[in-house]
Amino acid sequence: MTGAPLVQVILGSTRQGRAGERVARWFLEQAAGREDLQLELVDLRDWPLPFFDSPFPPMMGNYEDPAQQAWAAHVARADAYVLITPEYNHGYPAVLKNALDTLFAEWRGKCVGFVGYGGPGGGIRAVEQLRQVVVELDMHPLRDAVVLPRVYSAFDDDGQLREPWHARDAAAVLDGVASMARRLRRPEVPA
Repeated sequence: MTGAPLVQVILGSTRQGRAGERVARWFLEQAAGREDLQLELVDLRDWPLPFFDSPFPPMMGNYEDPAQQAWAAHVARADAYVLITPEYNHGYPAVLKNALDTLFAEWRGKCVGFVGYGGPGGGIRAVEQLRQVVVELDMHPLRDAVVLPRVYSAFDDDGQLREPWHARDAAAVLDGVASMARRLRRPEVPA
């Protein structure tokens, strides 16, 4: 095992006018200068997966759809993940659920952190629901999370969050992902 763990930061909203781009940019800036992680933004807009309708459950690993196969290959590269999710009607977006449900082995045994955003609740209900989903995918959710309430007024004109504790929460998520990803990392198999 060489190099820092690769963490895919998955932007889980595809809607027009989404706040998620600003949230993702801010989160990636929080990781700037860290040498213990490599971060890669994965925008679900770039992965137009069909809604899962395969006759085979993903646990069987029989991926027939080319989009599902490409998604599997991309996701498998990572050592860990951070899911950035809005909260819609006390839940997370269908596109994020579909992206998770489409695969199994690629997620299995890896850690995952969360950044939630939304109205007054800040995405906490979406994050809590996602914790249940990722456990069923045999992932290891982190205890710490970033929760951004009132996201449309949370950022200043420079794209920085107005409240200082969010940076502390982001650091806790990044520290947790770095630590757990190293412990869970699968050993490299010689070619």
